[in-house]
Amino acid sequence: MTATRLTIRRAVETDDAVLLRIDQTSWDASTGFPSYQEHIRDSFFARSGPEAHLVAEHDGQVVGYLRLQDKYTFPEGAGVLTINGLAVAQEARGQGVAAALLEAAEAEGKRRGARKISLHVHGTNTVARRLYERHGYIIEGTHPNEFLIEGTYIDAVDMAKML
Repeated sequence: MTATRLTIRRAVETDDAVLLRIDQTSWDASTGFPSYQEHIRDSFFARSGPEAHLVAEHDGQVVGYLRLQDKYTFPEGAGVLTINGLAVAQEARGQGVAAALLEAAEAEGKRRGARKISLHVHGTNTVARRLYERHGYIIEGTHPNEFLIEGTYIDAVDMAKML
């Protein structure tokens, strides 16, 4: 996949079905929450609308998304955004899609006047953690045994990047 054929854009309603498919096939117990995935059956945008999503396209085909939202709903938290999901279709992994989405999120954060982007990642998701670190995210905290997923305790890792 060449960078010239990869584009990032805002999501639109008609992306719903393809984003639902990507979401349903991208997560496992080491990266996501199986119980949550069981509830996402009909609409990807049931949780949050298209306006919260950046979409990656390769040759016109949607291959990934990043959900970027205000972290806080009160004025004192203004300027802090959070990534509440980043997924890349299996067939497009390892080709720079996630990196392009993170770069686009940073640009969008700066455009909005944000000072920080934060995220949570499972301690077991070493691939994602390395990706975030390569893009300047640092660990702000670890919550040991935060989740019990399929009989295994999993740490939650808070990471963030100052803009």
